[in-house]
Amino acid sequence: MVRSEKEIVSEFFKIVRSGKEIERASEFMAEMVIAHQVQAENEYSVTRSPQDYSNHVQEMKDLYGDFLLEVQEVLADGAKVYVRWRQTGKTIDGKETIEIASAVYLVEDGKIGEYWIQIDRKGLELQKK
Repeated sequence: MVRSEKEIVSEFFKIVRSGKEIERASEFMAEMVIAHQVQAENEYSVTRSPQDYSNHVQEMKDLYGDFLLEVQEVLADGAKVYVRWRQTGKTIDGKETIEIASAVYLVEDGKIGEYWIQIDRKGLELQKK
């Protein structure tokens, strides 16, 4: 069965980005993924392997525990899929932390090959005070 781009990204969020089964990242991601960090003062891109991405999600789990990931919207236009989410976790000292973010994923040959992510970094900064 061929999955649509929207289904691939939705499953990626449920399984990997949620922190539930991070070791399955290679099922959804190309060997090397370009991750564009969209921020007004300093846009930049990093290249991540599925293992790098798994490590990245594990770092979030280390910081915020078993966080709750709520996908609020998923829109698809051909190979591009937009996702908006809210992630709620707790720091080691028990303080609730909420991340609001969105990204556009480019799916090629059944795998995520590139994405553009925007995170409410100011909101995260204010919650750390």
